Amino acid sequence: MTQPTAPAGPTAALADALTAEYAAIWAYGPIGVRLSGAARAAARDAEAAHRRRRDALVLRLSTTGGTVPADRAGYALPFPVTDRASALRLAVEVEDRAAAFWRAALPHTTGADRDQALAALVEYALRATRWRRTAGITPLTVPFPGRPA
Repeated sequence: MTQPTAPAGPTAALADALTAEYAAIWAYGPIGVRLSGAARAAARDAEAAHRRRRDALVLRLSTTGGTVPADRAGYALPFPVTDRASALRLAVEVEDRAAAFWRAALPHTTGADRDQALAALVEYALRATRWRRTAGITPLTVPFPGRPA
C-alpha cells in the first residue's frame, strides 16, 4: 500500500480510500495465519470491518457515477510476515496506512462522505493502538493519526 497523494476531488478521494481498503483486506490474510486466539479473532474482525467499508465505498461510487477502481490480484507487503511479531507489526502498519488515506479524504469531502472519512480515520487509529498494545509497541498512540511521518 502506498502513501496517499492529494486527490482531485471527493470522488477521487473516496476511490483512493477504496484502494487502501482493498490492500488492507489482502494484508489480513498473511496476518491472520500467523496469529492465534484473541489476536486471530481481532484480525478476523478487522478484515470484516475493512470489507464492510469496501462494500459501502463500491456502492457509493457505483451509484453516483464514480469510477470504481479495480482490486489487484495481490499486493507487495512492506516486509516478510514470518511470525507473530511481524504479523502484529504489519497489522499496525495496515491500520496506520488506511487511516492516512481516509485522513487525505477529509478536506475533499462533505456531508455523509466526510462523516464516513472521519469515522474510518478514528476507527483505524483506535485499531492501530490496540494492535500496538497487543504487540508491546510503544508509544501506543501517535499524535496525529493518518498524518504522514
